Order: sequence, then C-alpha cells, then structure tokens
Amino acid sequence: MGKQTPLYESHRALGARIVDFSGWDMPLHYGSQIEEHHAVRRHAGMFDVSHMLNVDVIGSGAREYLERLIANDVAKLKAPGRALYSCMLTPEGGVIDDLIVYFFGEGRYRLVANAGTADKDLAWMARQAQPFAGRLEVGPRRDLAMIAVQGPQARGLVWQALPASRASSEALIPFQAAPRGEGMIARTGYTGEDGFELVVPAGEAAAIWRALLEAGVRPAGLGARDTLRLEAGMNLYGQDMDENVTPLESGLAWTVDRSRPRDFTGRAALDAAVPQRQLIGLLALDKGVLRSHQTVYSAHGEGQITSGSFAPTLGRSIALARLPAGARTGEEVEVDVRGKRLAARLVRPPFARHGKALV
Repeated sequence: MGKQTPLYESHRALGARIVDFSGWDMPLHYGSQIEEHHAVRRHAGMFDVSHMLNVDVIGSGAREYLERLIANDVAKLKAPGRALYSCMLTPEGGVIDDLIVYFFGEGRYRLVANAGTADKDLAWMARQAQPFAGRLEVGPRRDLAMIAVQGPQARGLVWQALPASRASSEALIPFQAAPRGEGMIARTGYTGEDGFELVVPAGEAAAIWRALLEAGVRPAGLGARDTLRLEAGMNLYGQDMDENVTPLESGLAWTVDRSRPRDFTGRAALDAAVPQRQLIGLLALDKGVLRSHQTVYSAHGEGQITSGSFAPTLGRSIALARLPAGARTGEEVEVDVRGKRLAARLVRPPFARHGKALV
C-alpha cells in the first residue's frame, strides 16, 4: 500500500480505479477516462493533487535564495499573489524539477513541487539554503491538501460550492493566487483550461470535495489529467525533461530568465550550451497511437517521443518528441509504432486549449 491523500476514501467511495503513482495510491479514473477528459474541456472536472508538495519559503533571505535556486526570476513578482513557472536546475543545467512559485509579500513565498521529486527537491533546497542560515526557513506543508478544479465552468462552480471564496478570487487573473487561511486559491492549472487550484487544510478536503460534487463538478483521475496536459503542450517531469536534459532542449527556454546578471544554479552551463535538440509536437497522419520511447525518423536525424497519447479533443494521436534542432514545424516525419512506420507532421504545441483544437 502506498501513501494516501486526505481524499483517498472519497475516491474509493466513488468507485475509482486506484493505481500507484510515485508511491501514492491515486485514482486513475472513475469509470471513463475519455468522459472525464471531455468534462474538463466542456464543463468542469476536479482532480486530487494533494500528492504534490507545498513548500513555504519565509524570511529576509527568501528572495535572494530563490533568485539563485530557480532559472526564472522571482524579481518579476511584484504584486502579492502573483506566480511564475520555473525549473530548478543542477549545476550542469539539467532539470531537477519544474515548479510554480507564488509571492505573498516581502519574504513570503510558496512553491508547489511534483510528488515524485518531493524528497529530492527538499534535500536540494535545504543544501542551497545553507548560506542563508538565520535568514530563511524552508518548510514543507504536509498539512495541506490540494484540489484542482478545471474547465470553462470551473470558477463559477467553485463559487457555488464555496460562496465565501468568491470575494477574494473573483478578480484573480491567470497565475495569481489569494490566501485562504493557511491555504490559498490560485488561478492556475495543468489542463489548458481555466479554473482554480484550491490549497486547503487536509482536514477540510473531504468536505470541500463533497461540496464540489454537489455543485456538479465531475471527479477526474490521472488518466484524464495526462491527456489534458499533453493536449495543452505541458511537460511532464520524468518524461519530457529530467536531470539529463536542459530547459533549452525541453521547450522551456521561455522559463529561463538571463536578462539580469543573476548567478542562478545552472546558468553557466546554459550560457555555454549550444542546444542540439528541441522538444516539438507531433500530429499523427496515419492511424495508430503514438507513445513515449518510440523512435522518430526525420530528414534531420532520429529522435524519440517523450510523451504520446490519443487526444480525445482532436480524435487523433499526438505526441511531444525530442528531435534534432534543425527540424521545423510543417515537416513530415515517420514514427516506429510496433515495427511499422507511421506518418506524422511536426507542429507547435499546444494542440488544444480552452475547449478548442489548435492544430
């Protein structure tokens, strides 16, 4: 048996198929992954993401610490509640993890890290915090749960289920959050749809989940979350990037800010790097499902699919693939699917967002 979130019994009561995910017992689906996917694109769905880790970074040295820790620049965060997406890098420029950083005031930040890398992240953060002893606290918040409510009707249904949340969250813009007690309500997500991520005390999670159910939000599992994020062109750590590849070869160059002479970990390696590969989208032209680790043959050389799946919104198979830097959108390639070469076209992600196909 793996670790369980505060919503584990709620998932079982709904008949979820439970699977292991990074050591956690998590719902894969509640009967139909496809229906859950469409519910998020067309109406509203919710995900238990309590396995992800909230980490508070507090103290007079917090900003200086984060300016060194991550590749994006927290100096951009001037208004309380604003957030940014970034990678935390090794000295060689590899991706330790990707995370979101929220700013709540001078010396007050919160990071949200991936479940599978949480222990590794905390150990790395602690080592990087040593020069800031006495000026900084890096504290994991395992007392908090997290529910993502996503879809075109998501915000309205959250306000219906939690009327008191409306006053603080109605004016939020994307990538902004408002405190909610020890938690927060953030206009962020991992699906390509609008909505909120609710960070709440663990003891309140089940009641909030029930209120959202009663408001008409459909529960959705890991399966739909993966197809939704892939359609939205969003990377998955451990597949599309890891410690062996830099953001420059992972479609994440936009998350690296070198506009100031800021000595963040990994900068020297990135400054010296000449990317030989790129992450690019594939749209299948022949029938067949694109999957990770399949070989891609292009006019510029071979590459490999990092993430692939049938895309319910498009009714076709799509993928992210790491190919030689010379490959360009619009070109046709071939993918080895069980020994048969299938045709695909290179495209620029995202494939779908806000309920619509984009390729």
